[in-house]
Amino acid sequence: MAIEIFVTGGTFDKEYNELNGELFFKDTHLPEMLKLGRNRVDVSTKTLMMIDSLQMTEDDRQLIVSECKNTPADQIIITHGTDTMVETAKRIAAADIADKTIVITGAMIPYKFGSSDGLFNLGSALAFVQTLPKGVYVAMNGRWFNWNNVWKNRQTGRFEELQKVK
Repeated sequence: MAIEIFVTGGTFDKEYNELNGELFFKDTHLPEMLKLGRNRVDVSTKTLMMIDSLQMTEDDRQLIVSECKNTPADQIIITHGTDTMVETAKRIAAADIADKTIVITGAMIPYKFGSSDGLFNLGSALAFVQTLPKGVYVAMNGRWFNWNNVWKNRQTGRFEELQKVK
C-alpha cells in the first residue's frame, strides 16, 4: 500500500513575492520535491489545506485527524508548519490511531529559497515512516522524536527532546 502524504502548507510550501516581499501559498512543491529526490517509494498525496500553521484552527486539526483515521494507508506523512506541528501531533495522538505510523515534518526555510531543509526532511520522513513502529512522530533535520517528547527551540531554530530518553 502507498504511503499517504497529507499536505497542509507551512514553510515547506511558501513562495516569495518579489514585488511586495511577502510569503504566500500557491501550489504544493511536494511533487517536484519527490521527483528531485528521485523517490522510488509508492506514495499518494492529498492537499488538505495550504496555510501557515499559526493560522491553523481546531477545525483544521480535526480535518487532519479525520483524514488520518479514514485513510486505508497505515503509513502517513504530514507536511506541516513548524510552529504548531507538535500541537497537531498531540491532537492526532489523542485520537488514539494505534494501527498507523504517522510522521509529521516541515521546513525552517521555504523550499523555493533553494537552501531549504525541506527536501532532506521529506526524505528523512519517508525513511522513518517505513521503519518506526506504529505511533505519532515529529521528524526534523534527520532526527525523529516521539510526539510527546519534542519542542521547537525558537532560539536555536532546532527541534529538541524535552528530556533525554535513556
